[in-house]
Amino acid sequence: MRKITRKWFGSMMAVCLAASSLAACGGSSGGAASTTAAQAETTTAAQAATTAAESKAEEEPKSDSKEGGYKIGWSTIYLTPSWMQETSGLMDACIEKYKADGVISEYSIANADGDTSAQISQIENMIAEGYDAIILDAGSSDALNQVVEKATSQGVVVVNFDSLVTTDKVTCRIGTSDAEYGRLCAQWLVDTLGGKGNIIVFSGPAGVAVSDGRESGAMEILEQNPDINIITTLHSEYNSAPAMEVLNPVLDANEVDGICALGGSLASASLTAVLDKGLDMIPICGENYNGFLRQWSDLVDDGFESFAVCQPNWLGVLAVEQSIRILNGEDYDQDVVVPIPAIDNNNLSEFVPNDYSDDWYPIADITEDQIQKYLTPGA
Repeated sequence: MRKITRKWFGSMMAVCLAASSLAACGGSSGGAASTTAAQAETTTAAQAATTAAESKAEEEPKSDSKEGGYKIGWSTIYLTPSWMQETSGLMDACIEKYKADGVISEYSIANADGDTSAQISQIENMIAEGYDAIILDAGSSDALNQVVEKATSQGVVVVNFDSLVTTDKVTCRIGTSDAEYGRLCAQWLVDTLGGKGNIIVFSGPAGVAVSDGRESGAMEILEQNPDINIITTLHSEYNSAPAMEVLNPVLDANEVDGICALGGSLASASLTAVLDKGLDMIPICGENYNGFLRQWSDLVDDGFESFAVCQPNWLGVLAVEQSIRILNGEDYDQDVVVPIPAIDNNNLSEFVPNDYSDDWYPIADITEDQIQKYLTPGA
């Protein structure tokens, strides 16, 4: 359990510690890609999140916070992938509620477009511009450590979610276990293949913390099974088009018994490629990417079975919530690990059919009880 003290808080800290917590910004998973329909979905989810937060605010008194409000930035390695767009929509709804309450005065997003050096520079700028807190989705588990340490040494709260850094100087990390994500997928594939077969490991961009963590966890399981032959390990952006480009040549040149896809769009691209080539159906694990879930659902009657894990988009909401709590002087745990939800043939019908676009990531709404459970120290 930790507590942070900002130099400019002075005697206000005693008031903050005594006050009750701010209303949480829960809601359904929102955001979208570039299509108009997806944008509409984002607006709907954002409105729902705001409504839920306003309702909660009516029930609870506000905590005292910095006069004039906090200046908060989000530094993300990517913003283009649909998962990030959905996450951004949820965070926006939460931020807007806090702006309306005067808790946040300014919020900005810095998108590094996959360039870790650019992300470091953007964080440096946020430090220089006097941000109170930086919410971070890291492009590298270790390359950002130095700039994170610089930020926290100057009193900036750094709350890291999803793709995590390794430095112990970060204020707080919030996420699932990337390694566990990989282990769950790999174990399902091993079990489904009866412990033997030729497989492809299909991971996200190399060098990105979340991708590396998932791949490491998968390899931990696969290496324990000597009759599982890894034909190759592929890397791609988390988008279907580039994923198809790197996968097709491997499918053309090899007899493949299964694909360990460590991302939703990677799983969708894998299943599409198998179907397009008229190949025998093979087991493919994945993520709660709506396009993949729909493909899977359409093939259930043909005997297709799969397994998908969920990386909750509302981790970003937890990061916003935690930033405010820490800035207000509340106690907190440095590491918050959220359980990984999973989908199989038994509960697939809870997620599809739905009215969302293919690049949506369906997941159960985060509740106020969950927010309190995950962020309460020692819970």
